[in-house]
Amino acid sequence: MKFHKLQSFSIILCFVLMTSCSNLNKESATLLIHGGPIYTVDTIQPMVEAVAVSGNQIVFAGNLADAEKFKTETTKIIDLKGKTMTPGLIEGHGHFMGVGYNELNLDLLNTTSYQEIVDAVAAAVQEAEPGEWITGRGWHQSKWDELPEDAVKGFQTHYKLSEVSPDNPVYLRHASGHAGFANAKAMEVSGLRLLPKEGIDQMSVEGGEVIRDGLGRPTGIFNERAMTLITQHIPETTPEKNKKAFELAVAACHRLGITSFHDAGIGRETIELYDEMKANGNLKLRMYGMVTGWDKELIEEWYEKGPHIDPDHIFTIRSIKLNCDGALGSRGAWLLEEYTDRPGHYGHETLPMEFVEETSFNALRNGFQVCSHAIGDRANREILDRYETAFKELPDLKEDHRFRIEHAQHLHPDDIPRFAELGVIPAMQAVHLSSDRPWAIFRLGLMRIQHGAYVWQTLLQSGVPIVNGTDAPVEPLNPIPSLYASVTRKTLKGLPEGGYEPSQKMTREQALKSYTLDAAYGAFEENIKGSIELGKLADFTIYNQDLMTVPEDELLKTEVEMTIFNGEVVYTKTK
Repeated sequence: MKFHKLQSFSIILCFVLMTSCSNLNKESATLLIHGGPIYTVDTIQPMVEAVAVSGNQIVFAGNLADAEKFKTETTKIIDLKGKTMTPGLIEGHGHFMGVGYNELNLDLLNTTSYQEIVDAVAAAVQEAEPGEWITGRGWHQSKWDELPEDAVKGFQTHYKLSEVSPDNPVYLRHASGHAGFANAKAMEVSGLRLLPKEGIDQMSVEGGEVIRDGLGRPTGIFNERAMTLITQHIPETTPEKNKKAFELAVAACHRLGITSFHDAGIGRETIELYDEMKANGNLKLRMYGMVTGWDKELIEEWYEKGPHIDPDHIFTIRSIKLNCDGALGSRGAWLLEEYTDRPGHYGHETLPMEFVEETSFNALRNGFQVCSHAIGDRANREILDRYETAFKELPDLKEDHRFRIEHAQHLHPDDIPRFAELGVIPAMQAVHLSSDRPWAIFRLGLMRIQHGAYVWQTLLQSGVPIVNGTDAPVEPLNPIPSLYASVTRKTLKGLPEGGYEPSQKMTREQALKSYTLDAAYGAFEENIKGSIELGKLADFTIYNQDLMTVPEDELLKTEVEMTIFNGEVVYTKTK
């Protein structure tokens, strides 16, 4: 009897001690933030005065008096001093290593003429070894002040580029990544003839196009899958250069307030690199990787392994990326009706729809999400059709599938409600409107632009979330221009007055949610991040001004002052 009483007393004592320790831990914050507007993206309490963090988790969000109960002698205090904080921003569709490589190679994003490209390459030739490849990315002929006089089908020709680099092969990717521009030396190294030969056509590529002049000569422009005629001959990169590009990309994310990144299409080597970087503690952001659909063997391997949902929430793989058409800028987007500025041309189906359907079935069976690139209205319709077929035939597996369409830039009006009906998430990069809308009207015409292009508000009102982003390095990684585009529908020069198709503007609340909680939802991670709530991960972005209330014409002046990832400050802007 005494033994049982003693045993009961011991159990009660242990319980009291454990409870006391638990309460002590609960009330001990490693970080306390207050002193400015804090937008939580939580509908229950949209704004709070203070946030307390223990380790990498939020332990309190609410008024300052209650938050200070979590403070101890070792708690780090961040006084916002009037600055604004939101959940950490999530890049919902980008190409992480491309961001890093854009800093290592020629960055042509801001070029406004063909001559600027020629000058940039001429300067690079002076630094290059004989025969060394010169590569870069970012040119966009529709954004130039004017096209050269010898343009063919709306693109420049290689002759001036070849003149300044006769001995160094040059390959420059279009800003969209869906076309490339090669000089004569690059075509020669790739074994392509500059003069056509009767009866033999080296340059006929299914799902792509080599732009040729009236005499049949290649102009240097390789569209969609025709790019491989050149790219397969470019020397592979080195592990050292890959690590440098990785480091530059991480630093860029921190500098811009990005704490999570949806990497849209990664291969075996990149997956291995991320695994290595995580093991070394160098992957200091949350990576959501989409396995590239170009590597069927790799996809099959992942079907066998199943999704990898990282318990540390650092590197998760549970989706497959399919590239199904091209870009509007290169006239590769797959359209239901011909291009207004190129009659008879409908763009390119860059991946067989049979493979999209097959992948949809396999993904459902093996627990993977499918994320399909589609810009043109035909590509979007064809993909929705394939998704729907899989959902109907595998009804028990379709629950919470969260299949996505990446870009969903131009939709036929009949297909807009299908996103909500099928539960398909549109991952749309708002900044594309700022960059593309001034010239996109020439591709599509007024009717298609007004009723089906960049229809954010219509999609939101239909009941689907929108995952926002930049598609970096197609556009600069900075989220602020994309948030500005979301709420103004203007170019980054502030035009036109009132914005393009203003009824499709997002509210500021919707725009912030598209970069936080809705983006987290697009990766099945809304329960761990995307809003400032008890128990969620301590990822925050701090800005120099209140981006939710600042006048519209001041919004682009918003800058990131500090980035907090996993409860630690990883970036502070220097004065």
